[in-house]
Amino acid sequence: MPHPNTAVSGSAADAHATASRRVTAAHDAVAPALARARDSLVGLSHALHADPELAWEEVRAARRLCGLLDDLGYDVTPGIADLPTAFAATTGSGPLHVAICAEYDALPGLGHACGHNMIAAMAVGAATVLRPLADDLGLRVTVLGTPAEEGGGGKIYLLERGAFDGVHAAMMVHPGPVDVAEAEPFAVSHLRVRFHGKGAHAAAYPEQGINAADAFTVSQVAIGLLRQQLPMSTRVHGVQTRGGEAPNAIPELTEGRWYVRAADLAQLDVIEQRVRRCFEAGALATGSELEIEPESPPYAEFVNDPGLVAFYRSHAQALGRRFPAGDPAGRMNRASTDMGNVSRVIPAMHPYIGIDSLPAVNHQQEFAAHCVSSAADAAVLDGAAAMAHVVVDAATSPELRTRLLGEEG
Repeated sequence: MPHPNTAVSGSAADAHATASRRVTAAHDAVAPALARARDSLVGLSHALHADPELAWEEVRAARRLCGLLDDLGYDVTPGIADLPTAFAATTGSGPLHVAICAEYDALPGLGHACGHNMIAAMAVGAATVLRPLADDLGLRVTVLGTPAEEGGGGKIYLLERGAFDGVHAAMMVHPGPVDVAEAEPFAVSHLRVRFHGKGAHAAAYPEQGINAADAFTVSQVAIGLLRQQLPMSTRVHGVQTRGGEAPNAIPELTEGRWYVRAADLAQLDVIEQRVRRCFEAGALATGSELEIEPESPPYAEFVNDPGLVAFYRSHAQALGRRFPAGDPAGRMNRASTDMGNVSRVIPAMHPYIGIDSLPAVNHQQEFAAHCVSSAADAAVLDGAAAMAHVVVDAATSPELRTRLLGEEG
């Protein structure tokens, strides 16, 4: 006579086997789905690259992405959070809600020299894979269109205005010279600086002028000297965007944009005050009036979710990716991002995917050219695949799924 627990044990074993097959089938679906979508995804990356739009002006990029996601069957809402070039595209009705962030703004004068064209294509690629899998895996997947990462802080406004509410995990993959699994971005503040002086003829009436350009000179000398006493975990850099109108006219208005970076928000607050005093010194020395205003809320340091990062590393390596140790090019992972603010509220990952660009690095014209290379096209598919695999793991790993569901944003 069979033991009374035999049927129960058999049922449990069958259920486990069924669940295991479901997970395997979901992972196995990733590569074929991306192979079918390859031309569309590479075409998207190249089209965005050829039509760069600056922060808050990404009208065509947002429209293009919304159209593709709508064609995939996502429920698309443009202009979310009162941001005209932001959007949300959602599929699935499961309890675990994962957000994949798409960036698509370009740099002034440099185009897509940070590879945001690839970020958008990778997000759409992951969305392509996950659309038919979401309900079966107990998922809700949202692609969030996040404008103005290059100094505008789009994700911070989306976070503050509720676009990430109910999200349990957020992710994106960013291009770089080499692969880096665990991002370590600085916190950063973006400052717009103006000096108001008084114009005068530089030869005939120099004593009647107040030289706003000299105020910048004094300030930059002070900042240069300050750097000697700054911690290694800080950076201060900027450009003067307006320095005067004519050599024989004393400049009455000068402007610049400056970034202050630090290991975290607490250190950033201290260092920024010291930098502001350098600009105050320029105003005091010349008699100019100083105006400083933030271009966006401060970007926070990034907090990596160890579970998401571990799964990403594993899948990226299975795709043939390698993570070099100690390579100077890996310093790109110290670049700042508004994804840091998201990571302080929601478990997140922000790995870098290499495009074999060395010696070219981010924010160079040469790097922009590499962002539509064959290596970049391969990275689009690998980044999309790795994210899709991580989402499947988040949905099916009991430990990670339980933890994420307990850490709702």
